[in-house]
Formats: sequence, C-alpha cells, structure tokens
Amino acid sequence: MSMDKLQIPGGPMSGLVASAVEYLVDAGQRSVLFLDIMRRRGDQYREHVAQTAPHVLQYAAELILDGRQLAEPVNYALVRIVPPDNVEIDMDRRPFVVVDPRAGHGPGIGGFKADSEIGVAMKAGHPCYFIGFLPDPMPGQTIERIARAEAIFIEKVMSLHPDADGKPCVIGNCQAGWAVMILASLRPELFGPLIIAGAPLAYWAGVHGKYPMRYSGGLLGGSWLTALTSDLGAGKFDGAWLVQNFENQNPSNTLWSKQYNVYSKVDTEADRYLEFERWWGGHVNLNAEEIQFIVDELFVGNNLAAGNIEMSDGRKVDLRNIRSPIVVFCSEGDNITPPQQALHWILDCYADVDEIRAYGQTIVYTVHQSIGHLGIFVSGGVAKKEHAEFSSNIDLIDVLPPGLYEATFEAKGEETASSDLVVGQWVMRCEARTLDDIRAMGGNSPEDERRFATAKRISEINLAAYQKFVQPWLKRMVTPQMAEWAHNMHPLRLQYELFSSQNPYMATVKSLAEKAAEERKPVATDNPFLAFQEQISKQVVHALDSWRDSQEALSEAMFLSVYGSPALQAAVGIDPTSTPSRRREMSAEHRTMLEKRIADLKSRIAEGGLREAALRALLYVGSARGMVDERSIEALRRIRRDHGGARMSLAEFKMLVREQFFMLLLDREWALAAIPKLLPDDMNARRAAFEAIEQVLSASADVTGERANRLRQIAGLFGLDTAEGSERTSNVTPFDPKAKAS
Repeated sequence: MSMDKLQIPGGPMSGLVASAVEYLVDAGQRSVLFLDIMRRRGDQYREHVAQTAPHVLQYAAELILDGRQLAEPVNYALVRIVPPDNVEIDMDRRPFVVVDPRAGHGPGIGGFKADSEIGVAMKAGHPCYFIGFLPDPMPGQTIERIARAEAIFIEKVMSLHPDADGKPCVIGNCQAGWAVMILASLRPELFGPLIIAGAPLAYWAGVHGKYPMRYSGGLLGGSWLTALTSDLGAGKFDGAWLVQNFENQNPSNTLWSKQYNVYSKVDTEADRYLEFERWWGGHVNLNAEEIQFIVDELFVGNNLAAGNIEMSDGRKVDLRNIRSPIVVFCSEGDNITPPQQALHWILDCYADVDEIRAYGQTIVYTVHQSIGHLGIFVSGGVAKKEHAEFSSNIDLIDVLPPGLYEATFEAKGEETASSDLVVGQWVMRCEARTLDDIRAMGGNSPEDERRFATAKRISEINLAAYQKFVQPWLKRMVTPQMAEWAHNMHPLRLQYELFSSQNPYMATVKSLAEKAAEERKPVATDNPFLAFQEQISKQVVHALDSWRDSQEALSEAMFLSVYGSPALQAAVGIDPTSTPSRRREMSAEHRTMLEKRIADLKSRIAEGGLREAALRALLYVGSARGMVDERSIEALRRIRRDHGGARMSLAEFKMLVREQFFMLLLDREWALAAIPKLLPDDMNARRAAFEAIEQVLSASADVTGERANRLRQIAGLFGLDTAEGSERTSNVTPFDPKAKAS
C-alpha cells in the first residue's frame, strides 16, 4: 500500500504511527539502495584492479617515459597531462610535476577531479606532468633505484621546456614527499620549488596525548614484523596493510561514519563515495627491500633529518643540500603526519634562521587548522585555496630571500587594496618566522628522544634475530601460490569482493534497488524517527571515538613506560642520563665555502648599477614589515620589465635578489652607503626607479612607520632633495597596475 493511500484515525498516536510508517518505508528503500551502492563499489573495484595501469586521473594523459624500459627498471612512469579544451597552457611557464604517494593505494589522487593539485596548476597556466606507478614492483626495485628513475623523468621534463621561466615545481604528496626530498638533496640542480604536502620527515616528533601512530614501531617490537609480512608475501609487501593501518587510526570513520554518510544521504552521496573508493581500494604492492628501507630508515630509524641515510655510492642524504625553496603543507587535523613530523626536520638541520640563510635555503610552511591527512591532497576546498595559491604564486616563492616563512591566506574582498593584482579569491602572504615558532608547536623532551632511540635499538636487535633464525626457513616454505591466496584473502579486499556482482545474492539486491529507486519516497526532514536515527549514529561515533582514545592513551603509556626504563636503555647502549641532540653542526667544507662566498659578496657591494640599487633599496625598506605579499611581487615584475636594460630571466632575477639581500645582511651600513655609487647621473632615471620602489611597497599596504622612515632615507640616497622625498613618502598611494613606472 502506498503512503498516499494510507489512512489513520486522528489523535497524537496517529501522527506518530504515520511518522513511523513513513520512516520505515524510507529506511527500507535506503537500505536496499545502500547495498546496491556497495555492489557497484565491488564491481568498480574488480574492473579497476583488472586494468594493466589502474589510476584515478580525471585527465587524459600521454605517456612520456616508461620506467620499465630504463636500464634499471622500475614500475613508475612519467606522463604529460593533456589539458581540457577550456584550459589555456603557457608553455613558457615553469612546468609542474606531481608525484603521487605509493603508500598502499594506487596513483592519480593528485588529479582525480578538477579541483585538485593538477587542476589548479593547469588553471594557473602551467604545463603539468604526473609520475605514477603500476600495481606491482619490478624485480630488484629499490627506493634508491626509484629515485634515479625520477631524476631521469625530471630531466626529461626540463628538456621538453628549455625556454621555461624556471625549473620544474615538484609536488610530493605523503610518501612521495620524503622521496622527493631525498632526491632533491642528491640532485639539487634539477628542481625548482618543492611543495611537500602531508609528508612525514621527522618521524619521532609529536606531543603527548596525540598522534600515537609514532609509537607503533616500538610497541610491535620494531621492523621484524615488516620483514615477516614481506616473507609471507613471497618477497612482496601487500600495500593493503598500509591502508589498514591508516584506517585503524580512525575506527569511527572506518567502521561507521563513512558508510553511514552514504546510507543517510543515499540519494546524493553515491557518486562522490564511489569516486573516492575507486582510488582507496586500488591497493598496490612493494618489494620487500622497499618497505624494509622505509620502516628501518624512516619510520623507526628516523634517519632522514639526521643525515644518516647512505646511498650505495657512499653519498649521505643531507636535506641541507637542497637549494630550491621548500613549501611544507601540513595540518593540525592530520593524525598521520602532524605538524611536528612535517616541520621538526628543520630543528634537526638548522640552529637558527641565520643558519638556514647560510645554506641559501628558503622554507615556507603553512598549517591548516582542521583538515585530515587525505584532505590535504583530495579536498576541493584545499585545492581551491592553498594549492591554487601555491600554483599562482610559485614565482613569488621562488624569489623569496633565504629564511623561514609562514604562508598565510586572507580572503579577497571589496576593501582589498590593489585587488587587480590578486589572482584568485585569496591574498597570500609569506611572513618571516623563527625556529621558536616551530618549537612552540610542541615536541619531544630529551626523555622522549631516549625512548625512541631505545626503540630503534630494540628494532635492530629483533630484526637481526628474525633474519638469522626465522627468515631462512620461512622463505623456503612460502610458495607463490600461498602468497597469492593470502593476498586475495586480505580483509580489505574481501569487503569489496563479497559485495560485488560475483556474489549471486547481489543480483537480487540490484533488482530490488531498481524498484526502490522508482518508488523512492524520502522521509521528511522533521520526522522524529529520523532525528532518533541521527542521535543513535552520534552515539555510535562517540563510543568508537572513546574506545580509540582509551586505546591510544594505553599505547602511549605502555611505550613511555617500557622504553623509558633506565635499565632497558642501558642494556641496549643508551645512556639514561644523556641529553640527546639530533642537530648536526655545519661541516668544515661548507663553512669554508661560506667564508669565501661572504668575502666575494662584500667585495662586490659597490658594484652594479640602477637595477642593483633599486632592488637593494626595495629589500631594505620592505624588510621592515617582515612579510612579502603576492601583490608586491606582482608589482615587482615592473622593475624586471622597466629598468636595467634587457629583460632578466627568473633565475637571474632570483640570483640578483639573493645577492642584494645577503649584502644587506652582511654589512647593512656599507650596502646602503654604496647605493649612490650605483646610480646613474640621470636624475630622471633615478626618480623613475624610486617611483617603482614606491609602487611596489604600496601594492599591499600604505607605507607607514619604520617603512616610511626607511623610504625617506632611500630618497636621500637617490639624491632626491629633502622636500621632494618627504612629500613623496608622506603621500604614497596604493599601487595602480595601469600606471607605468618610467
């Protein structure tokens, strides 16, 4: 009987009964439609894994290099993203290369929809390339071999864009982030700016009461379990275990919320859910050597930031060798890569900001307040804000003077000054920071460092024992057929298979779902039983979250107690009274090189012309504000265009900015005093350059306070009479993009 024909006598109970009947009809239909979505998910999974090169890229792609054909074959490939018809690409702009994470699931997440890393980079006019991978590794494939292959890929991209105004910007997500950082430290000449999103680089870092995943290695006894899992896979590690570890961090979402969200919004949520599940269910494999390197050297060993990873040719991986600007994007809502793990490598590598500058390094970080780990790469909102701003302002980031900055974003509105200079809906600023700003986020105490060092030693002991006493006979016992059976029986794969059309019972579900869709009658939003359903869901989530919190508190207490034992520490060679420090001193070779560089720069302070003088003056005045605004860099392009003769390349301009910045840093009084010697005798040229400086400075805010004082000082150095300079600097107007500074 249909609801419109149902007649119930009046009275309070009649309304409740009607609501109950309405809810039961809706709940029954939703249940059937939900099961059918699960069937479609299973069928989608089977189709996806049956492909030779499964991925979730929304865009068409053209194969450029197949890693399987290299002298050292790997299962990686470089493709060029074919832009949609409505997107115009400027081939002279620097290319973007997105490297997807190989952390258990398949490739494509960097471009699986329009509002993605690839999508916003192309919208900004950049040619885009993508480095993805196949489900199974090549025999003998290692992390080092992959790094060499990716170097070949980036060299190829550079050869395809010889006239590009800058080296490729490389985006490394999660696992790909630390892989890109390793490669950039070994081959720094290949890279433009690096964007490292959600990538753990300091694996021990964190704060008590949060992020218990860092304790897992110690609680499991170290990396012997990784070796065991690989041996049971006949030399391959099933990436589904990594995905399951991720899901275990949020049981309320894994066991309830994700499915309940589809069930409760069954009429609108199916497509979004299936789109994500196509990527999330595409599990891939790693060679035993690959995963053992990752766990031993990174997760448990924490050797990356410490500079203790050594390549086969004897070279040490030293992140201080990276010469490209590094953009670190992390989130307080990320329980897989919290801000401490994303940023504390900086504390391990540098004593202060001056040392960052001494290495010629530019580091920009931004911390989202709430987005989760996956949201850093897949959220449309994040793509349209942070990633879009990084793409649009990559040249700003590339020419920033060395130092440490935090990128902040302010919504563009009607009152935004010089809004014509703002690309997109946000104004990006890079504000100067110190290492104390990173320390303020919290971190390990010396006692915690000793605990993790002890866990590392225990891991090495257990792994050695496993490799000697268990591994030899287990390898002989496990056959490829046994490994394949275990692979297929993994719980994450079974959940897809059991609900696919291979299950004969799901044919009935399909037919029932078609009928339910035809007769669909959604319940009214004010139905009391629907409200009760929502309340039950919240209680389930609360119960699962409480269980998770108690388990995390227990695991932390166990780790701190066991590995904090002075007796255990002493037994494995850790001094229980020591104050460990992971920070490395500057090498004698680098210090010698630095001294030569300083002497060279000081000797050339009085050399140059109008271009050098204008930039030096601009840096001097602008540094009083302690930040750089995207509007200022847009205006700064006027100096590149209008002053100093032939147009400079971005690389030449970047070098000039850095030289003038360091000259001011080394001897500000002499650098300022030398400005008049650099200026031409032509007062019109001087006046035009000073006007350009004013326009750049006023592009983002009025010139007031210390900046105004410095600007008046520059007016004097430029030979403008006191009255003219005073009048000009007291009446600075916002930058007019249509004005011509000449």
